[in-house]
This record gives sequence, structure tokens and C-alpha cells, in this order.
Amino acid sequence: MRKAFIIALSLLLSGCSAIAPVSSYTISPNDVRAISLSEKGSFSVSRVVVLANGVGEIMKSLNASSILVGRDISSTGAGQEDIPIVTSGHQVLPEKVIALQPDLVIVDASTGPQTALNQIRSTGIKVVQTPESWTLADIAKKVRAVGVAIGAQSQAELLVTKIERALSQIKLSAKPRVAFLYLRGTSSIYLIGGPGSGADSMVQSIGAIDIGARSLSRPFNTLTAESLALLDPDVLLVMTKGLESVGGVNGLIKLPGVAQTKAGKNRAIIDVDDSLLLSFGPRTPSLVEALAQALKEVAP
Repeated sequence: MRKAFIIALSLLLSGCSAIAPVSSYTISPNDVRAISLSEKGSFSVSRVVVLANGVGEIMKSLNASSILVGRDISSTGAGQEDIPIVTSGHQVLPEKVIALQPDLVIVDASTGPQTALNQIRSTGIKVVQTPESWTLADIAKKVRAVGVAIGAQSQAELLVTKIERALSQIKLSAKPRVAFLYLRGTSSIYLIGGPGSGADSMVQSIGAIDIGARSLSRPFNTLTAESLALLDPDVLLVMTKGLESVGGVNGLIKLPGVAQTKAGKNRAIIDVDDSLLLSFGPRTPSLVEALAQALKEVAP
């Protein structure tokens, strides 16, 4: 996970007596569908533990759920509820992984601690690192890497083709200016997404403008009243838990600078389930389609 700058913000805006009707739009896991294969495949491994974001979802789409025996806490897709979790928070518990007797553990650069992975390797269990995904272009790389790891290269190519075909068919006629805000009010984290935040790839894929990616220098930038007012987005894009952490739409409007933007004045806010927005996997084409519809609904 990319490091974000943390700032404690306590100043709330006042004087907003007239409240516009809520025009926000929520995208939940129930609003999207995963692209998957109906073809049955064969695999080079029989017991796999996934400790990499989004890999469990990719395996399900490859019809490889039958060989999945353990998962990290972020792997929460439908059908994975009964698969044992082998992490505490986001920390790998090596004893739990080893007890499952996997012949393969799939990780990415964010998986840790490193001492836990070394302990797993010391038992002879194969550990493969797959690439992280921060753009739509990364999806194919990740699917192919998973395919190679489990011996399902041909299935992976079929899945990549279906995903890329679906993405190519999604268009947006208008070009609203969108700002992605990463919010964790309970931890006083308030950030504006810039180039490389991950959300910029989603926004740009439908022809909209990620104003933060166009104007700022880092993937995540400190949110100030001045910086947000200068960007003046038409729409604000947030994660659902982030929106909840600041008190919902009304709480978001009270953050410094929000009420002075076009998005704040029109309450043009889209919140996307945390497990969806930056997952970049088989559900992404459906999410992009839902995001395009949401922009049509809320953009002034």
C-alpha cells in the first residue's frame, strides 16, 4: 500500500445554512459483476494460499477456487467465506499458513512481515510474488502472473481477452472534472489523489478528468482548503468507509474547502466500496461501467 501523508485537520467550515438535496451515488459490491471463465481448467498445484490483494478474486474467475485453501483478510469475494484467514489484520501468521500444508503461497510487494515469509519458505513451501496493480493496464500483467503461478496460462489469456474487450466498450460522453479524496476521519487522514493513486486510472478510463492527477505531483497529497478550492472539481470520488469516517455526505461537506467547490455546492459525490475501487481485477470492467453511470447521475 502506498505511503500517504498524514495531517491532523480540526478546522470545520461554518455558515452553510442552506443544504442542497443530496445527489450522491453509492457503488456497492452488489452493483458489479466479475468476468469469469466457464471453462474448466487443470492446474500445476493443488493447495494454494493467497496473501496478495485481488488474487483470490482472479483465481475464482479462472475457475481455480477448488485449489484455494487459505487467504488474507482482504480476500473477501463471494464464495470465499469458508476459506481460512491466515492473517491478523494485514500481518501474515506463518504458523497458520504452514498448518494448511500448501504447495504454493502467492504474495505481492505489500505482503509481510518479511520474517513471516522467510519462515514459510524455510519449510520448503514455494512462495511466488505477483505484481501489484495500480492501473487498468496492470490487470493483464497480474492475471497472467497468477496463471503462470498455478499452471493455468491458457485460462489466464482467455480471461485477459474477456476483460480487455469489456473495458474497450465503456465510454463517457461528458468530461467532468473529478477529485479522488482518501479519507480516514478517525485517524485524521485527509488526502487528495494525484498521479498514480490508482483512482486516476479508473477516472481516465471513461474519459473523465482526474483533476488531482493533472495538477498535483504525488499519488497522495495533503488536503487543504486552498488546494481543493484551486482544483474546484465537479465531482468528488471517495471510498465508502472513508465517507462514513467523516460523518457521511454532510460531514464531507464540512471539511475545509469542500463546500466552496462545484462538487460541494451540488453535493456531487460518488462513494465506492473500499474492496472495489482499487482492486483492478475481474470486477473492474463492471465497476468502470457503474462509475460512468454514476458520473452521468451526479455531474452538474
